Amino acid sequence: MQKFIFEIRSRGFFLLIVSFLIIAGLVYGEVTEQFDRSTILYFQSASGNTSLDLLMWVLTEIGGIIPIMIFCFVMFIWRKTRRMGLILLLAILIGTVVSGYLKDYAVERPRPDLEYLGTELPMDIESDTTVLGGNGSFPSGHVTRASTLAFVLGYALSDRFPRGWVLLWIFPLCMALSRIYLLQHYPMDVIGGILFGIIIANILANKLKLSEYLTNSKI
Repeated sequence: MQKFIFEIRSRGFFLLIVSFLIIAGLVYGEVTEQFDRSTILYFQSASGNTSLDLLMWVLTEIGGIIPIMIFCFVMFIWRKTRRMGLILLLAILIGTVVSGYLKDYAVERPRPDLEYLGTELPMDIESDTTVLGGNGSFPSGHVTRASTLAFVLGYALSDRFPRGWVLLWIFPLCMALSRIYLLQHYPMDVIGGILFGIIIANILANKLKLSEYLTNSKI
């Protein structure tokens, strides 16, 4: 089994936490504001390709909480993947609620206020769901969910596909790109979302003994 689930008291997990806190502190202190602003202005000017605009919209819709929860629930009701489904359900719920709290009450960074200039989309762009009703930006909830999925599924498939599990990380990376492309988040928001998703998934994978479950199962 690939060793990328960290023990909660390990150096690797500590570095994850520290990295996330450093990025959150930089965002809170507006240290990254110029970089974030210039990057998102570039994406604003780059939109307009119909196929690419629609692809980015589809990606960001997939990362909404309802599609992700449906996927996790299907895994939960299937007996062979029940433990993974439970971990994913809890991680998605906890990640969404806690990221919402961080966005609205801790970091309190406003979302980008730029107008989307690309192709007219079939529906309004999906914003992050926060049960707190705010409109904060850091960390990205969509990317948190995508990162959680990639982490747990990648770990589960790492024995059967020693290198192929890396492909699962295309999903959170594409999700991150779509959120910036559609002017919903700044670059540091999505980086924070990737780290936060890994942290949440890692904690629950340890607490619910995912490694032992996979060792004793045929998945």
